[in-house]
Amino acid sequence: MAALAKPAAAFQIEDFLAQEQAKDLLRFTTAGSVDDGKSTLIGRLLFDSQSVYEDQLKAVTKASVNRSAGPIDFSLLTDGLRAEREQGITIDVAYRYFATARRKFIIADTPGHEQYTRNMATGASTADLAVVLIDARNGVLQQSRRHGYIASLLGIPNLVVAVNKMDAVGYDEAVFRPIETEFRDFLARLVGQHTAPHVYFLPISALEGDNVVRPSRHMPWFEGPSLLEFLETVPVHHRTRSSAFRFPVQRVIRPNQDFRGYAGQVVSGVIRPGDGILALPSGRRSRVKTIETFDGRLEEAIAPMSVTLTLEDEVDISRGDMLTSAQKPPDAARQFDANIVWMNERPLDLSRRYVLKHTTQTLPAEVKAVRHRVNIKTLEHEPADTLEMNGIGVLRIETSRPIYFDAYSQNRSTGSLILIDPETNATVGAGMILAPVILERAGSKMATLDLRHERVTPVERIARYRHGGETVSLGHRKELAWLLERKLFDRGCAVTVIEHASPDTLEALEQAGLLVLLVAGKPSDWDLPRDDSAAADLVIASMEQREILLRNESLTGGEGI
Repeated sequence: MAALAKPAAAFQIEDFLAQEQAKDLLRFTTAGSVDDGKSTLIGRLLFDSQSVYEDQLKAVTKASVNRSAGPIDFSLLTDGLRAEREQGITIDVAYRYFATARRKFIIADTPGHEQYTRNMATGASTADLAVVLIDARNGVLQQSRRHGYIASLLGIPNLVVAVNKMDAVGYDEAVFRPIETEFRDFLARLVGQHTAPHVYFLPISALEGDNVVRPSRHMPWFEGPSLLEFLETVPVHHRTRSSAFRFPVQRVIRPNQDFRGYAGQVVSGVIRPGDGILALPSGRRSRVKTIETFDGRLEEAIAPMSVTLTLEDEVDISRGDMLTSAQKPPDAARQFDANIVWMNERPLDLSRRYVLKHTTQTLPAEVKAVRHRVNIKTLEHEPADTLEMNGIGVLRIETSRPIYFDAYSQNRSTGSLILIDPETNATVGAGMILAPVILERAGSKMATLDLRHERVTPVERIARYRHGGETVSLGHRKELAWLLERKLFDRGCAVTVIEHASPDTLEALEQAGLLVLLVAGKPSDWDLPRDDSAAADLVIASMEQREILLRNESLTGGEGI
């Protein structure tokens, strides 16, 4: 008697969700000139990977009647606006989600027309990979270069250059290779200006499906993986998790007298209860008490989680402030240089004031100068007094008060900004911060920046002296205090020895950012060895561990630093 077939294992939704959760996510965007086939490529990718629902397919098949793209116009899977379907172009950014057995994907289908370059920059701003399409019939166009430059400017680490419509040129390798050489030479010139991405070239036909999901039988001369295979295997590095902790505060939550929490998103780094933090702009230090979420407390929060943090100390913090790593604080400056993509029909006007949006804060700003404008054809830096729509250049921007940021190349979240027209509330520019402006001294005069007699902020003191204000009790060991003062002073600290002082005096000195070595009847803060030199080294090591002192790591300063 034949053995009975084993019953199929029951579908477990929990196991399925766990498997999906374990897959990593790749965000990628398409770019290129108009009519290079970006929407068709995405539609073909979704169709061939079986990521299109039946009702979607029926609707697209019905809408494809009397169109010249064959039985199914794959571009209609992403071009959903009426104007897009009527004109056969992409206008707005369309996001699509799909998944394979290896990875999850979010695609941003961006427009190719020059007038919609701003939409392309928006869609590419969160991407880990960009697919730049080039029409094999037309070769490398100016808009192809512009999108490649913007992808590099945005720090996208991986670039796929897909030479599309190979079916229209007879799948000829002699057409593909010159385009590959020309665009590779263009990208090589980006080295030194921006971090050049890792590049993969491949010939495809989005309309016929060659090299999209499966290798093409029409191009045996190309031995590389198909587009989908490359997307499934390209390494994805979560740079935000390895960066220093940054937490812009979105809201202060205080439902009762017993709870004060600070809600926001961990935009980079990792935070755990007990970790030391620095509150900006106050410069006050504290430690994380708990990490709260709707589902309960967490032992760890990583980027890009949205959580509520509570602190061990009562600190005056409001929306727009930032909680950061006490060991690796950001730069602080009112004036800085930034790469700007101008997005408005009205050109940049240096005489106008703008509104700058950075993380969770909004503040007045002025463009002090156009350092240069980029010629997309040659990549040369040209002198300019303004930027027109879709123009790209480096601007020197000054804000009404210091902002706290990292270079965009180091941290996308704290290094990005937008400029807003206060009259129309329209976004006029998107920016990537390069570096703070370092004050140059000409004799005794400030050569580049008018400080307007503003007070020195606590974070400026921390950035300059590499420590916050603190009182260190050393008992009756006066010789140790003098030795420790010398070691800390040689290290660049603002330090003083005091034998007797009132609590109000000590607090005032701490607020001024000084390290106060107190020699009095109060017992020492540590159990110290008798040898003064060994004791001084132990105190310094303990101060670093307690994050009173910043360790000897590079720290770039801006205004007043």
